[in-house]
Amino acid sequence: MNLLETHFVKKLEKPIRFQEYSVGIFNAIPTKSGIKKAIKKGHIFIDDKIATTGIYILGGEKIDLYESENTSTFERLKLDLEVLFEDNYLAIIYKPAGILVSGNKFVTIANALSQNLIKSSLADAVKPQPVHRLDYPTSGLLLIGKTSLSIIELSKLFKEKNIRKTYFAVTIGKMNAKGYIDKPIDNKEAFTNYEVLESVISKRFNFLNLVKLQPETGRKHQLRKHLFSLKNPILGDKEYFLQDKILNGKGLFLHAATLDFTHPFTKEKITISKELPKKFRKIFCH
Repeated sequence: MNLLETHFVKKLEKPIRFQEYSVGIFNAIPTKSGIKKAIKKGHIFIDDKIATTGIYILGGEKIDLYESENTSTFERLKLDLEVLFEDNYLAIIYKPAGILVSGNKFVTIANALSQNLIKSSLADAVKPQPVHRLDYPTSGLLLIGKTSLSIIELSKLFKEKNIRKTYFAVTIGKMNAKGYIDKPIDNKEAFTNYEVLESVISKRFNFLNLVKLQPETGRKHQLRKHLFSLKNPILGDKEYFLQDKILNGKGLFLHAATLDFTHPFTKEKITISKELPKKFRKIFCH
């Protein structure tokens, strides 16, 4: 069997049954029923021993998920991805708009990574997995971990706000030249810096703006909600929109353009950018 993912249990206040604890810890198996099947097939190991449904998790355990070499569905997905950076620890790939990062669907970025990346030669190599999310309609850069330790360290960088992300969006309506949005999302603090780089007059939308966005937090739909709160929603957004200002058929005009961080292992300064999609450039042509 091939090692698919590894999860390290943090300190727990009280023991919990593995079947309850394990829901959501693996990208490849997000559901309780999926965990049950994997346990039954002997694909999950706790501290190198086959897991059972009745075992209790105490804290500090290493949980490994394996996949059978001849039954893996992941090997059958053929989806070419653009790889902008790769080494033994991590990779940065371009996610096109209209593809899920992970989940129960077959066609996801997570399921296509093994065919597009070189397997790490390090001892704790695992099936490559994304360490953050981009919405289904958003295009842009996605950071991938290729080893157990790398996934942990990259996740820590995100948690400690040591990875700088820059997005670009096309917004609707007249805007201030720059600003700072600090409106809470789901009762949690959320902060976004924005700067309008260019504006054009639009017959249908009055104004369209090319906006540079640098979020300081990573709440779900943060940029979309924050811009909507200014009454300047993102062009093509069908969840956060103004009446009569919906654009159909072109997708969401939101692009994750740059990742900037210090490599957790080589200490190299990493700055990777991806140019704006063609649909952006068509609006702001010179």
